[in-house]
Amino acid sequence: MTDRHAIATLPPVGRRSVLARASLAIGAGALALLLGGAAQAQTVTVWSGYPEMEPFYKKVGESLKKKYPNLQVKVEAIPLREHEKRLALALPSGSAAEVIELANSTAQRYIEAGLMKAAPDDAAKFVGNTAYFDDFIRKTATVGGKVYGVPLFRGQGALYYNTEKFAKAGLSSPPKTMAEYTDFAKKLTERDGSGKATVSGWSMRLSGGGAGIAEKFWINMFQFGGNLIEEQADGKWVTTYASEAGRKALRLYVDNVFTDKVVTPEMPADADAFEREQTAMFIRESWVIGDIAQKAPKLKYGTALLPRGTIVAPVFIYSGAEGEKAKLAWEFALAANEPENAVWLLDNVGWLPNRKDVDYSPVVAKTPAFKAFVEYPKDYAFFTLPAIAPVEEILSRLAARLVKAFADPSLAGNDAAIDAFLKEAAAETDTILKRANLLGTK
Repeated sequence: MTDRHAIATLPPVGRRSVLARASLAIGAGALALLLGGAAQAQTVTVWSGYPEMEPFYKKVGESLKKKYPNLQVKVEAIPLREHEKRLALALPSGSAAEVIELANSTAQRYIEAGLMKAAPDDAAKFVGNTAYFDDFIRKTATVGGKVYGVPLFRGQGALYYNTEKFAKAGLSSPPKTMAEYTDFAKKLTERDGSGKATVSGWSMRLSGGGAGIAEKFWINMFQFGGNLIEEQADGKWVTTYASEAGRKALRLYVDNVFTDKVVTPEMPADADAFEREQTAMFIRESWVIGDIAQKAPKLKYGTALLPRGTIVAPVFIYSGAEGEKAKLAWEFALAANEPENAVWLLDNVGWLPNRKDVDYSPVVAKTPAFKAFVEYPKDYAFFTLPAIAPVEEILSRLAARLVKAFADPSLAGNDAAIDAFLKEAAAETDTILKRANLLGTK
């Protein structure tokens, strides 16, 4: 009240002067607000399920600052299962980040629900370029004829083996057949005076939670020529692991645990065990190379192709954003695929970039362990998780059953019991597929 009254009672000249100054102040405030809004509009948040990817996303953000000087990239990278839970809550409520990193198999349910936006024309054209991506990758980026994700990296399995332990056991090269895997595991196992294994010959995923147990089982079964489920010409799916290949794979596990005793569910496992030299070999993705470089740089190891082929789990960048936020999100996705950033990703993080027209040879020359991931014969076979909505449920439920099987001594040397286990588990998988109207006829 006092300020307004003072302006009203000023002489005309003084009043105009004050009003002019007030106008300038208001204009400056509006301009500051506008600039502040622009700066805020140039903020992009990235949700990732791989904490090791955080420095990569920040580097991509830095590469975009030539075009967007005020760009701020906020990376929220948490463990994968927590990331998936976060998305399950945020996407339906419209509160997810602009940039979403996710495997295509998991993204499928959100695409079907209309919670992921199709890529704009420039991004779709980029993904569709056969010079940039293999048919396999381009196909998994597309749903119903529309591109929904920009390929970024992929998980791809290979064997890691401790070369010093191999030499000590009289082994000069990695196993090339599943029979050799079994034979080598027995020779590599280190035992105490009572015969108890203290260092596993082959670390296998035997316990813990999540679908990863079923994925690892699938990798081993694939070496015997089998799959968990297979798609038919009509788009339906049939369960195929209650088979000879499934029997051989499950027999492999229970023999290793109960007959040959080269590993147990209680023993240290996975990358941590390998880095601490508590296991002689295990199968894992390329990210382990970077992890070893950080945690066990003196470890002597090699990598090798699996006998028949391996899983490929493509990870894409998606977005549920709209307007200017969406535009910036898709620009970020394209920038992540720039050759410089793709090479940096392989060299510094260890995940395999999906873009194929980039020269990765300097990285392989520096770190030969990548060779088993980027150089493979034409007949080397790949499979991926089906891009169907119930895939996570299928894998998680099978994994829960497998954990019990791996701890059941009655299955050792008992093919009839193994077949009964697989038949019962497959019936549950059929039920899940049927509920989703995806069950085909065998």
